[in-house]
Amino acid sequence: MTRTDQDAATRPATFTVHSPATGDPVGEHPVHGPQDVARAVERARTATAGWAALSAAHRRAHLLRWKRALASSLDAVAETIAAETGKPRGDAALEVILTLEHLNWAARNADRVLRGRRVRSGLPAAGQRASVVHRPLGVIGVIGPWNYPLYTPMGSIGYALAAGNAVVFKPSEHTPGTGVLLAELLASAVPEHAGLLTTVTGTGATGEALAGSDVDKVAFTGSPGTARKVMAVCARSLTPFLAECGGKDATIVTADADLDAAADAVVWGALSNAGQTCAGVERVYVVREAHAPLCRKVVERARALRVGPVPDAVYGPMTMPAQAAVVRRHVEQALAGGARALLGDATSMSTSTSTEASGTSRTSGASATSGAFVAPVVLADVPEDSPAMTEETFGPVVAINAVTSVDEAVRRANASPYALAASVFCHDRRAGAAIAARLRAGAVSVNSVLGFAAVPALPFGGSGESGFGRIHGADGLRAFTAPQSVTVQRFTPPVNLTSFSTPAAARARAVAVARWLHRHR
Repeated sequence: MTRTDQDAATRPATFTVHSPATGDPVGEHPVHGPQDVARAVERARTATAGWAALSAAHRRAHLLRWKRALASSLDAVAETIAAETGKPRGDAALEVILTLEHLNWAARNADRVLRGRRVRSGLPAAGQRASVVHRPLGVIGVIGPWNYPLYTPMGSIGYALAAGNAVVFKPSEHTPGTGVLLAELLASAVPEHAGLLTTVTGTGATGEALAGSDVDKVAFTGSPGTARKVMAVCARSLTPFLAECGGKDATIVTADADLDAAADAVVWGALSNAGQTCAGVERVYVVREAHAPLCRKVVERARALRVGPVPDAVYGPMTMPAQAAVVRRHVEQALAGGARALLGDATSMSTSTSTEASGTSRTSGASATSGAFVAPVVLADVPEDSPAMTEETFGPVVAINAVTSVDEAVRRANASPYALAASVFCHDRRAGAAIAARLRAGAVSVNSVLGFAAVPALPFGGSGESGFGRIHGADGLRAFTAPQSVTVQRFTPPVNLTSFSTPAAARARAVAVARWLHRHR
C-alpha cells in the first residue's frame, strides 16, 4: 500500500450537506465514529475539571464573552442556518437573537439558582445544619435537531455550560455547519478552556456513539421513535436522558376571542418555518359560532403570503424533502375522511412552488432539486382519528375544527398523545389562564402563540410522546446538576437515636414526645 493509499484509509469519511432550497452543496463534514466521539468526551472530561472549579462569577464572564462573540458573528451564523435549513435569512437571524437571550439569562442566573441553600432540619435532627448544593454532572451529550439548529440545542448547551459542565454536541446531519461554527466561536472566545464544547458530526450512528459513550447525561431533541432508540442505548449504562420529542400543538379559540388576533397568530404559528416548529400550531378548536369567521380570516391571511422559491418568501422549503410526503399523506387522508380543504389540497405537496405577484400560490414546473416547497393548506372538519389530528405533521398545514364548548375543546386538545405546547385565545385573560391550567401541555400561551419561547426564565418541555424533562429557566439549569444533601452536626443531641448506646428508656421517651407532638400539632 502506498502512502497515498494509507492516508486515504485513515482519513475519516465525509458527507456533504446540500441546500434544501437549491440543492447546491453548502458544506462537507467528517463522519465521526465511536473512537472520535470517545476522544471528544475524554477531552471534555479534562476540560470540565477546570471549568467546574471556577467561581460562578468567572464562568459567567466567560459565557458572556461567548455571547458577545456570537452576537458579533450574527450575520455569519444566520447565513449558515439559512443555508442549511432553507429558512429565510430574517428567520435565521431571529433564531440567533432568541439564542442570545437564553444564553444571557443562563450565564447571569446560574449562580443565584444553583448556589447552596439551607433547609430546615426538623425536630428529630435539630442538632444538624442541613443544606443542599448543586454539583455539575460532568460531561453532557447533546443531540440536536435540524429545524432550529441553534436555538433548540442551545437550550441544553448554554444551560449545561452555565451549570459547570462540558458539552459534546452532535448536531443533525442536515445542519452540522451551525454546530461546528458554534463550537468554534466558544473556542475563540474562551481559549483557556479548550474542549469545553466539542462538536462531532455524522449521521445517526454518531449520535448512537455519543449516547453510548462515557457522558454523564444525554439531552436529545427529535422524534419519539428516535428518542426511544437513543434512550435504549443510554439504558445500558443508566445514563440519565432528557427528551424533547415534538408536539401536536392545539389552539383553543373561545366565542368572545379577538378573531383577527387569533387568525394572525394561527397563521404564523402554523406556517412559520414551513410549519417545522415543534411548539407551533397544528390543531385549532374554535367554539362553533366563531368557526366560520375564524376560518375565513385564516384563509385570507394564508392566501396572501408569498411562498416558494422567490426572494421574499415568508418561509422556505421542507428542510428534509421527504417530509413533504408525510404532509401529503396527512392531507390526503384527512380529505378522504371527509375534511374540507379551505385553502390548498394534496396538490400543494408538489416538489416546488412559486407565487404570483398577487400572493396567490401556484404550482410551478421547477426541478425537484430546487427544493420541496409546500404551499399553505388550511383544513376544516378534520376527523379526530385522522393522522392530520393524531400525528405530528411538521409542515405548513393547519386543521380548524368546530366544538360546541370550551370543555369539548379542552377534552380534544388533551386527547393527543403529545403534550408539548398549546395556546388559548379568549377576551377575558383570567378566563384564558384558567383554560390554560386545564391543558396537559408543558407550555401554554394566552392570546399569543409561542409567547413562552422568548422568556428564558420559563422551563420548556412536555410529557407523553413529547418526551420528558425540562430545559430553560431554573429547571433547565438544575437539569444539568446533581443535588447533594449535606448535614453538619452542630451539637450532640440530648437523645441520640442513631447510637446503640442510647438507653431503651430514653429512646421510648423520645418516641412518646414525638407522637404527642404529631397528634396535637
